[in-house]
Amino acid sequence: MAGRRSDTRERIQQVALELFIDQGYEKTSLREIAERLEVTKAALYYHFRTKEDIVVSLTEDFGDSLEELLEWAPGQPRDEILRRFADLVAGRFGPVMAFIQANQNAMKELQVKSEFPEQLKRLFALISLDDRDPAARLRARLALVAILLGNSPMLLDEEDDEMSGEVALQVALELASPRSGSPGLAP
Repeated sequence: MAGRRSDTRERIQQVALELFIDQGYEKTSLREIAERLEVTKAALYYHFRTKEDIVVSLTEDFGDSLEELLEWAPGQPRDEILRRFADLVAGRFGPVMAFIQANQNAMKELQVKSEFPEQLKRLFALISLDDRDPAARLRARLALVAILLGNSPMLLDEEDDEMSGEVALQVALELASPRSGSPGLAP
C-alpha cells in the first residue's frame, strides 16, 4: 500500500511539474492537474491540498537527495562527487531545476524555503577543499555550474540540441581536473 501511495505522489509531482513548466505555475490549476492524471480533485487533495504543497514537496525531495550526496561526499574523489551530482541533476530533478528557473516570481511569492543555495555552497567547498590555488578552486566550482547549465532546458538554445548531461559532465570533469597541456588551462 505504501508503495502505491508513493507512486501516486510521484506521478502527481511529475504531471504538475510538466504543466508548471509548460504553462507556468500561475496558469496551472489543481483541476487541470487532476484532469491530466484522470483522477478526481478529491483524490488529488488526498496527497496535496494546494499547488504550493506540490512545489514544496518537489523542492524538499530535491533538497533531501542533495543532502544525501553531501553526507556521502566528504573524502570521496572529486570526479565521483561530480558524477553523482550530474546524475542527480540530469535525472528526476532536472525538471525541478527548469521549473525553478522558469517560475522565479512564483517561487518568491510562495516563499518556498529552499536549502539549495546553502547546499550548493557546501558542495562548492567540498569539491575545492584541497585546492590552494584560487584558479583551481574556481575551476572546481565552475564544474558544478557546467553541470547545472548543461542540464537546464531553459538555458539551452535550439542549436544546443546535441548538448546533453553527458557533455556537461565531460566539461565539468575537464574543468575540475585539467590535464597539463590542455588548451587555455594552466598545468
